Amino acid sequence: MSLQEKETSNSLYRQWQILSRLSTGKWLGTRELQEMLVREGVDISLRTIQRDLNQIAQRFPIESNKTVPQGWRWRSDAPIQSLPHMTSSQAVTFMMVEEHLKHLLPPSLIEEMNPWFDLARRSLSTQNNVRQWINRVRIVPASQPLIPPLVDKQAQQAVYEGLLQDKQIECVYRPRNIHAEEKSYVLNPLALVQKGAIIYLICTRHDKSDVQTFALHRFKSANVLNSRALHPVNFDIDQYIDSGALGFRVDYSKPTEMIDLKLTMTENTAQTFYESQLSKNQIIQHIDENIVEITASVPFTSQLVWWLRSFGKKILHIEPIEVHHAVREIDAEST
Repeated sequence: MSLQEKETSNSLYRQWQILSRLSTGKWLGTRELQEMLVREGVDISLRTIQRDLNQIAQRFPIESNKTVPQGWRWRSDAPIQSLPHMTSSQAVTFMMVEEHLKHLLPPSLIEEMNPWFDLARRSLSTQNNVRQWINRVRIVPASQPLIPPLVDKQAQQAVYEGLLQDKQIECVYRPRNIHAEEKSYVLNPLALVQKGAIIYLICTRHDKSDVQTFALHRFKSANVLNSRALHPVNFDIDQYIDSGALGFRVDYSKPTEMIDLKLTMTENTAQTFYESQLSKNQIIQHIDENIVEITASVPFTSQLVWWLRSFGKKILHIEPIEVHHAVREIDAEST
């Protein structure tokens, strides 16, 4: 490779690194861009970055804010660039994701993804067989589908930024009780969890140490503070979910408890449990002809109770007794 070819190759790599770090909406300063590239092992001066950006702007839809120091970003009307080219399988996946997520996510999130969905449609525009395949595939929710509640876009952005930057957020929040007054909080974001159509912020309040959940659509407003978020010692989001905290407690005066659930049913009813387990320690035993007993350790939540009620009379016996009483409560009230 000649010296000129090597220099051209280095310039292409450098300019691609610069281009791939720009985003739409948010200005990226040349100094910040230089720090990013240096961390990636690209030794580059501010003067070279500025020269590269001016050259890139002649061929790609990027713009400068004309300030000192300059900030750069993709123009709002810039089409999504795809390098490497989106394959058929990737495009099909995006189309299926769009169909599924529109039932689960707030409209503001779907709106942000629209350029990628449009790119997928364009990628498939000349492949009739793939489009026909998409028309033959559907994703159906396992439970009653609900239209996602509206989420304030500014508040949502602040919550996401606070979580990303590990900063506290100050917010105005509407309690679930529509008659209760709005309240102001300073929160320490820990995690986001989506459950069905609802997105929850897992956090602690500045004045309390216990972990709480705040529904994203109930934030009336939110702002990111400069103060660092405070984290509980040894908090683990997976352990928090496994504890049943998002399944909602049966008794709010007590913490969620793990129980050794025992279900008796016909083998035909139990087919679901052969394929999808209740827990990793689930055991299925035959106790009589065509009758099986299923045991598993699970959190005792109201979500579990309502799910067991969906089986109706198909579950012949339930243990422990407190779960049996909770599940059979409706039957007792109707007799």
